[in-house]
Amino acid sequence: MTTPTTLDWAETLTGEMLLFGLLGRVFQNYPAAEERPWLQTLIDEDMFQEAPFAASQPDVIEGLRLLQEWSRAGLSDSAFEDLQSDYTHTFIGPDKVRVALWESVYFSKERLTFQEQTLDVRGWYRRFGLQAERIYHEPDDHIGLELAFLAHLAQRGLSALERDEQDEFNQLLRAQREFFDQHPSQWAATFCEGVLEHARTPFYKGLALLTRGALIELAGILPHGR
Repeated sequence: MTTPTTLDWAETLTGEMLLFGLLGRVFQNYPAAEERPWLQTLIDEDMFQEAPFAASQPDVIEGLRLLQEWSRAGLSDSAFEDLQSDYTHTFIGPDKVRVALWESVYFSKERLTFQEQTLDVRGWYRRFGLQAERIYHEPDDHIGLELAFLAHLAQRGLSALERDEQDEFNQLLRAQREFFDQHPSQWAATFCEGVLEHARTPFYKGLALLTRGALIELAGILPHGR
């Protein structure tokens, strides 16, 4: 895998922003009634026909296949209830949390939240002028928030590129690499494996594959070094 040229970065960062933004929203939010119109839009606009980023990754190709299967079935009342049931079954309970949404849990023998990882991620957000919407109530190291932060860094990098601010652009690429290495790369693959094992719908299985493939792609293109 080769590092994109300067001319390629605009397309790459746009794709990152779109894909990680979508993944962040889907994992962060339970599919409550207010999310249904947006989910229907994903179907109506055929959003899973192709990926804006990491399109050649095998996991992304298979993830899109599952999501196209889900899209073709439509979002009837029963299909929407299946999503709600699957999110609850996989991420909430009621008997147990099968797949934890928070990084800290994966590094705590007691499976605790609000640990060292949470505070470090919070520091990353603050460094870039951000704060988790439900700070102190929802751990900052939620998979949805971490993916959304990657999207934010991509958007900032794209803005710097468009303004021809090369130093700022390079700093933002390094920030993406550092955050990725310190956080998503340490646990997101395990999270995705858990979703693939426990989720019941092609929707969440497909999203897990998209996430894993996109992060593999990101690992291969972000530059190392100072």
